[in-house]
Amino acid sequence: MAHKSEDLFDCILMADDRFHVEGYWEGFDEGTRQGMVDGRKHGASHGAKLSMEVSFYYGFGITWKCLLQNNTDMKARKRLKVLESLLGLIQKFPHEEPQYEHLQEDMEKVRAKFRQVCSLLNVPTDFSDYVKSGGSGGISF
Repeated sequence: MAHKSEDLFDCILMADDRFHVEGYWEGFDEGTRQGMVDGRKHGASHGAKLSMEVSFYYGFGITWKCLLQNNTDMKARKRLKVLESLLGLIQKFPHEEPQYEHLQEDMEKVRAKFRQVCSLLNVPTDFSDYVKSGGSGGISF
């Protein structure tokens, strides 16, 4: 009979450890699920901002290309060449690859080329006063 009572006491004494382990794994599973939801929201939000930025650069480049393409002076040709370089960088951008390894580096190249184009066109690079986003704060580039 002593053997059954020892098992009963062991069960009671070990309950704390068992509940601790079970609680850990339940929390781990819930944290994993919530992390996936939060990560998906964060990725979608930042992806949309990045897409808006790239789209702005593309629209800017196309507009200026249309304005300059019939100009024949040497300055306009140089500006047009740099504009086409910007448009080429944007067109090579991997729009369908969500885990693109060189995203940051390529975005920096696009931003640098955009600043170069703005410099050649004598246009300010800060368009935050002119462009309003769907969010609350405008564009952050």
